[in-house]
Order: sequence, then structure tokens, then C-alpha cells
Amino acid sequence: MKFFDRQLEHLISLIVLVFAVYWASRAEDVLSGSLYGLDTAFWFWLAIAIPIAHQVFVWITWRAEFLYSTITRTFGDRGFIYYSVVFMLLLIARPISITFLAISNQGSLQTDPRVLNSIALVLLVPILYLFYSLVKYFGLKRALGIDHFDPGYREKPLVRKGIFKYVNNSMYIFGLLILWLPGLLLASKAALLAALFGHVYIWVHYFTVELPDMRVIYESKVADSS
Repeated sequence: MKFFDRQLEHLISLIVLVFAVYWASRAEDVLSGSLYGLDTAFWFWLAIAIPIAHQVFVWITWRAEFLYSTITRTFGDRGFIYYSVVFMLLLIARPISITFLAISNQGSLQTDPRVLNSIALVLLVPILYLFYSLVKYFGLKRALGIDHFDPGYREKPLVRKGIFKYVNNSMYIFGLLILWLPGLLLASKAALLAALFGHVYIWVHYFTVELPDMRVIYESKVADSS
């Protein structure tokens, strides 16, 4: 594995996705409204920029650490802590930015609120089960990618308990559903479009960063069909 392995596909996919959401955002009422004196367009592109910054950050740090031990050589044992702080700040910023976007664009989706609220309630079930399984069986450190930092974690078996017993890629399938909740609860076209971007883009990360890394880190434990 090389530092830029699969990153041409990453870049091409990102360009296509950004162009797609730009084109979709030009539809009627998608970018209507404002918040704190800033147009919805500002909040929309902020909600697009944050997941890009997050996932590019993860790619750079994971590959730099796994291939060259850059983070630990620079910061020692504190390296993973520093990385985790930045990771969590960017992760938390994703639903927060979409919430601000949804408030700015509230009511742009002309659909019965009861329908939207019901959908949000249904989505909440797997979200909560995922977070329960993440805490009980998976562990926060593994979720953050400590296996790129600590070789000891590479000998541990893959987690097959809780929600992970039924769906291998639960964090990508169900975890990102949280991004859809603000748009549904506030009937915001722009927030739903930003959530769609984030949910699709996380799969770009999976196929161009995480899966190639896992195949090297865990070798035979990760099948080609994962």
C-alpha cells in the first residue's frame, strides 16, 4: 500500500459529488432562507466542506501514521490523543453544521410534518442500536482508527457482536443516518441534500481509504468482498 493508493478515485468521486450537489442546489427553494444574517448558501457549502475536511484529514493521518509513523514520531504517545481530538471535533461539526443549515432553510420541503417526523423516528432506532453496539462491543478507540497507530490492535478479531453481527458496515450504513434527522425534523431541502452528500461521500472514504488499509492491516481477516 502506498500513501496515494486509490486517491485518484477519491478525487474523481469527490469532484463528481460536489458538481452533483451544486447542480441539485440550484433547484427551486433548495437554498432559500438565511440564519444569523448569512444566506442558506453559506450554511450549505459549510455543511459540504466539513465532511470533505474530515475525510481528507483521516486519509492523510491514517496513511502517514501507518506507513511512516509520522504522528507518533512527532508527538509520541500523545499523537493518537491529538489526532482523536481533531477527528472528534470534525465529526461533531458534521451534524451541527447540517442543523444550522436546516434551521436556515426550515420549511422549504412542502411535505406533511407527520410523515417526516415518522421517518426520523424510524431512522432513530438503528442509530441508537449502532451507538449502543459501538460502545459495548467495538470501542471508541477502534472506531477512531487506533489500529493504524497501535500494532497490538491488529491482532484482535473483527467485531461480530451487536449490530455488527448482522451488518458488517453498520457505521457507514446506520451511523450517517443521524445527518438526515435535522432535514427531516425541520423539513429542509438543503439539509437533506447535504445529508445525502455526506452519506454517499463516506462510502468513497470506505472504498478508497478504509478498505484498502484494512486489507493490509488485517490481511486475511478482511475478504475481498467486504
